[in-house]
Amino acid sequence: MRILLLLLLLIGPVMAKTQDRPAYRLFAAAGKPVGYEAMLKKLAAADVVFFGEQHNDPIAHWLQLQLTKDLLRVKQGQLVLGLEMFERDVQPLVDQYITGELDDETFEAGSRPWPNYGTDYKPLLLLARQQKFRVVGTNVPRRYASLVAKGSLAALDTLSATTKTWLPPLPVTVDYELPGYKNMVKMFGVDAAHAAGVQNIIQAQALKDATMAFFLNQARPAGHLLLHLNGSYHSDNHDGILAYLRQQNPQLKVLTVSTVSQEQLAKLEKDNQQKADFMLVVPADMTKTY
Repeated sequence: MRILLLLLLLIGPVMAKTQDRPAYRLFAAAGKPVGYEAMLKKLAAADVVFFGEQHNDPIAHWLQLQLTKDLLRVKQGQLVLGLEMFERDVQPLVDQYITGELDDETFEAGSRPWPNYGTDYKPLLLLARQQKFRVVGTNVPRRYASLVAKGSLAALDTLSATTKTWLPPLPVTVDYELPGYKNMVKMFGVDAAHAAGVQNIIQAQALKDATMAFFLNQARPAGHLLLHLNGSYHSDNHDGILAYLRQQNPQLKVLTVSTVSQEQLAKLEKDNQQKADFMLVVPADMTKTY
């Protein structure tokens, strides 16, 4: 019996360690582990929070929902939710859905939701519908981003005055030295910097960033926190959307969260440090939503 007890005492901690399979870890920018409550407290003190996601990561979507609920509680309802996933021309439908004027079928038929809307974003809109806080679609209508990708920002000059109300003030200036845009050049290859097609793609990305910055800045009432959900590339390194937001409203206190995957969760890998104020790290083999 004593031998059995000794074996259990020795094996127990090993088994406990083996069975510890966390779904995520949180780190500060430099790699120091941080708890959820500590992160929540700091985010709640900001004016704008960007939550950069990997679009098919279920942990990020789940944490976005929890964070929205908690910020709503801490801010006593003074919260606006901004979404890359809805475009400016469907904002009237978003408003009508949140107020209960539209049912699910009518809303989804007209608002061009992303394929993973039902699992990943609908819970957020249902929460807004229940708790009565504003949701703002911030993205440029994709047909105009496509227009720029094919023919440069100059193609926007031909649009009507009504159409231009869905865009930021024109002309949109593109800083090709921003790290995110320079990295896009690298992804296309060594000679990409001299290719007009690649520049057009970067201009389309810049149009999205500028549009989201312009409309989320407009959507935030004084004293409210605006939580914006977007693909991490749009806000990593305080780049992309943030570069345009700083031009419009440099006084805003802005914090960022980014989602990355790693083989191990014990520490934040060097390549992922400083991408955001807080890093959400999920296992590389995490199940995807699509």
